[in-house]
Amino acid sequence: MRLDVVTLFPEFVLAASQVGIVGRAQQRGLFELAVWNPRDYTEDVHRTVDGRPFGGGPGMVMRIEPLADAIRAAKAAAPEPARVLYLSPQGTRLTQRKVRELSSCTRLVLLCGRYEGIDERLIEREVDEEVSIGDYVLSGGELAAAVLIDALARLKEGALGNADSAAQDSFSDGLLDCPHYTRSESLGDEGVPEVLKSGDHAAIRRWRLKQALGRTWLRRPDLLAQIELNAEQRKLFDEFRREYLAQPRP
Repeated sequence: MRLDVVTLFPEFVLAASQVGIVGRAQQRGLFELAVWNPRDYTEDVHRTVDGRPFGGGPGMVMRIEPLADAIRAAKAAAPEPARVLYLSPQGTRLTQRKVRELSSCTRLVLLCGRYEGIDERLIEREVDEEVSIGDYVLSGGELAAAVLIDALARLKEGALGNADSAAQDSFSDGLLDCPHYTRSESLGDEGVPEVLKSGDHAAIRRWRLKQALGRTWLRRPDLLAQIELNAEQRKLFDEFRREYLAQPRP
């Protein structure tokens, strides 16, 4: 996969992509990253990329021409067709399912907005889809692009130390993840459920699934409502709910 990011702050995107899993994925050749600065496609001495909006109002709007030229240069940098995504709070909500869908693309161009946004005509002519990482506003699309790049990198085979890690993450199967524990110098194994110390892998798998179902019910019931539970999941969920409701409340 190749990712091209159109941004006024290429140094931010490059720095964020050089560490951790994303950095290792690039070193292993699992995906390629390039950045494109719209200021490099301006023609005035001030390298102007913004202008006042029609109709007045506060703030500035990113201009069409530098963005369009940067996008076209990014597309022309490799022979494969590229899908252009605009990171925008008005876009489709980014979910793990959406990340998996995007991970099947050979090339993506990620467009990062700034100021009050981007001229709507540029979006209509050059953007294939708008994507949002949440219902809030950031100073620009670079953080959102970094989030998407990280999520995509994790799905590349060979990016994670353990190939099963991605399959066990929250949202991978529509559920939140179960609780995790490790050895502690100060606490030892205090508070660690006995089943996790039993060595019974079948029992541990059932406990983890049961906790994932219960945690999703408690914290994100909207997710659980979207899942058609199989017989085992229904049984474990019913057990969790009975045990939870039987606990004394303060």
